[in-house]
Amino acid sequence: MNESQIDVIHILTLIGSVALLMYGMKVMSEGLQKMAGSKLRNVLATMTTNRFTGMLTGAFITTAIQSSTATTVMTVSFVSAGLLTLSQAISVIMGANIGTTATAWIMVLGGSNFNMLGVVYAAIIFAIVLIYTKRNINLGEFIIGLAFMLLGLTTLKSNAVDMNLSANPVIMGFFESTCHWGYGSYLLFLLIGGLMTCAVQSSAAIMAITMTLCSTGVMPIDMGIALVMGENIGTTITSNVVAMSATTQARRAAMAHLVFNLFGVIWVLCVFQWFVSTICEVWGVPFMPGEVSGEVSSTALNAILATFHTAFNVCNVIILIWFIKPMEKLVCFLIKPKTSSEEEEGRLKFIGGGILSTAELSILEAKKEINVFVERCVKMYSFVEQLLHTEKGDEFNKLFSRIEKYENITDKMEVEIADYLAKVSEGRLSVESKMEIQHMLRVCDELESVGDSCYNIARTISRKRQHSTNDFTEKQYEHIHNMMSLVEEALSQMAVVIEYGEHRFVDLNKNYNTEHEINNYRTQLKNQNIVDISNQLYDYQLGVFYMDIISECEKLGDYLINVIEASGIKEKKANGFKVG
Repeated sequence: MNESQIDVIHILTLIGSVALLMYGMKVMSEGLQKMAGSKLRNVLATMTTNRFTGMLTGAFITTAIQSSTATTVMTVSFVSAGLLTLSQAISVIMGANIGTTATAWIMVLGGSNFNMLGVVYAAIIFAIVLIYTKRNINLGEFIIGLAFMLLGLTTLKSNAVDMNLSANPVIMGFFESTCHWGYGSYLLFLLIGGLMTCAVQSSAAIMAITMTLCSTGVMPIDMGIALVMGENIGTTITSNVVAMSATTQARRAAMAHLVFNLFGVIWVLCVFQWFVSTICEVWGVPFMPGEVSGEVSSTALNAILATFHTAFNVCNVIILIWFIKPMEKLVCFLIKPKTSSEEEEGRLKFIGGGILSTAELSILEAKKEINVFVERCVKMYSFVEQLLHTEKGDEFNKLFSRIEKYENITDKMEVEIADYLAKVSEGRLSVESKMEIQHMLRVCDELESVGDSCYNIARTISRKRQHSTNDFTEKQYEHIHNMMSLVEEALSQMAVVIEYGEHRFVDLNKNYNTEHEINNYRTQLKNQNIVDISNQLYDYQLGVFYMDIISECEKLGDYLINVIEASGIKEKKANGFKVG
């Protein structure tokens, strides 16, 4: 095999090992999220009572899933969904920057002859047993993802040694010509690190490559550290891209991530050589700017990079954790709220142009959008109640047009949420999440029926205004008010169940009792209507309009119960209730 063939194999192995590392981290992250399910989301949502617990929570979760990107995107989605405030999100993002340093320490602890093949193959066997016996598929995915990550790191390390890059005149010539420009060199490698991380969207993968280059004597340690700083900037791009189509607060949370890392890079550059020299002294290594030291062990060089990465982020957190409020004000100044025309009522609030980094996280966005769907149905019904007593022609037409607009909005929301859920269902989902998506699709269908029913009542009121010279009697108005009050109560109860059904047990007896009241009242009024027409209290046509409104209200009550049953809460929570 000639030399050129060997080079091609080495390059392919390099690319493949980086891809394997990134894929392993993705599978591991998704496996853990599916194992934890809503618990992982609840940890982020509840363990942020102050800036320190928020920071520790971000560090813990990022260490567990080995992806600061996943934690940051999750945090941005929670801000978008209103589960976290901006200041809470900033503290979690600070912790995520500390947690992401764990990958570097794995390589350090692996020693100079980093070889985890024994552990990797044992883990793969154990994971396959779990997956194929279906004992714990999610745990199996987590373990096999961890195995792929370690296999990628091992292959990357061994391939770099085989490539013998220090003997390559082209590569060594590049470093020799660019490593003696002082701060110009640091800025160049910082830019390279940022661009590389943007390209692969994994700071861990670029960190592994950096450690490999430094430990094999190809790149000076200070240039490697400059690359690490660039990686910290590049890793913020993913969350900012995800947040582009999200709410203003979500975009601010993503911007806070960029501001945090930019601040760290700026102050470290001001004391760069002193900072690097201090870390080198800790490991007993002399610092020679722009020079490669062949006498230093690869373990020590890896340890210096890992120590810098940790010290950089820890120092940054120690400085900025006291300035979360000023940071919040800064990002609020940089990211202005969207104008009212941009956030018009017909647009989705939480679902953006694409799904989040993992399908599991995207379900949260859809849930919040369904809550907005419910709010719009409640608002639409309030317009219908107002329409009944609107006398002036212009005001009546304006209000009726608004109800028509809301009917179109409910139709559009059903389609857009359903399309989004269909995309989410194509991802890697737990069985529980698949069931959750089915329930949400049914809920959207029933909510659209609620919107149609509200519109039908408004149309009946409009037809009565156009075609009847007589107005409803006082008794008819009283009966309509009573029926609408019952429906309003049922609508409020449904909204509470949909919003809080996940977080606490719900007593559904009230919902079913209200629905029975609506049915019985409709039957009573139907019988009474025949008697009143016979007694000539009002004409037959007026009685038809009257009963059309009453009957449509009864249908609306049925749809509200259907929404609750479609949500799946009935099966899970009807056995009791818990206050809180």
